[in-house]
Amino acid sequence: MTRSRIRIAGVDEAGRGPLAGPVVAAAVILDPRRPIAGLADSKALSAKRRELLAGQILERALAVGVGIVEPDTIDRINILQATMLAMQQAVQRLYPLPDEVWVDGNRAPGLGLPTRTLVGGDALDQAISAASIIAKTRRDGIMLELHQKYPEYGFDRHKGYPTKGHLEALERWGACEVHRRSFGPVGQLVLF
Repeated sequence: MTRSRIRIAGVDEAGRGPLAGPVVAAAVILDPRRPIAGLADSKALSAKRRELLAGQILERALAVGVGIVEPDTIDRINILQATMLAMQQAVQRLYPLPDEVWVDGNRAPGLGLPTRTLVGGDALDQAISAASIIAKTRRDGIMLELHQKYPEYGFDRHKGYPTKGHLEALERWGACEVHRRSFGPVGQLVLF
């Protein structure tokens, strides 16, 4: 079958490296009849451009699914397994289900569907690019909400990544409930 005759879901994640907040995965099946110009790896786009494209993706895609795994689960099962779980959730939330799944990176979760991995896929395939944009914008939105609850950490600026400012806030305030205690810089400050 050619790609135009089968439904391929692109899958990507956001938030593997931060010290706080969830890991978020998205799965997107694009509609070839409703193309979206400018899809690219979310990291190569400005926040404003990502938001604009996310709106177009949600409006024009055949299906979009999102999976979110919270910090307590990340701490319990590790970040790799949490990422795989978020990807499984994202694909399971697609309707219609895809015929095939393409995952950014070199590892894929068990999905019960034909699956292939593409290293650098978020820059190579439009469906994966779309998934990277949805995952990133959803996670950034969650981190902005968490900033309202925990403004002292500056989640609005660094989105939970281990920046100098975030590490200084951890030193001053200790960890809050959305910090990943299994991650080194947080674990050094927190006794389980």
